Amino acid sequence: MLSDHVQQALNNQIRYEAESSQIYLSMASWAETNGFEGVAQFMFAQADEERMHMLKILHYVNERGGYAAVTALDAPPTQFGSVKEMFEQLLQHEIKVSQLINNLVDITLQEKDYATHNFLQWYVAEQIEEEATARTILDKIKLIGDEKSGFYLFDKDIRALIATAPTKP
Repeated sequence: MLSDHVQQALNNQIRYEAESSQIYLSMASWAETNGFEGVAQFMFAQADEERMHMLKILHYVNERGGYAAVTALDAPPTQFGSVKEMFEQLLQHEIKVSQLINNLVDITLQEKDYATHNFLQWYVAEQIEEEATARTILDKIKLIGDEKSGFYLFDKDIRALIATAPTKP
């Protein structure tokens, strides 16, 4: 059985994972309407992945005798200025998600909820991967600079990230 404190913290994370999905979806739409088909496909895939992260927590809360609340979400940004700005925002967002997951882990340790602590270890590892991916993409964008033909190749290359990404549980 989840304590009220752990349940509330997990419900907050459910909301944040859902908002993450919306942010990626908004980024996908922006990319698609600005001619970045590869980036759009990457963002659509990420939006789906964030939704799965949300559902995984939702099911966990319910399975542990709690109640997973589905709440209103904040609207995501809709304009990003450039691909570089969009990926910079993405990295900052993933860093924030990592902080939230770390706070959740801390709460489970304080509450001595070792089952939830164990459950969250997947998210800890996932966030390391999410931040690394965002940093790698930003490094590539920095190499391109303002070279328009470089962005054409980048957009094609980012599709490979989707095709080669390991499938996740």
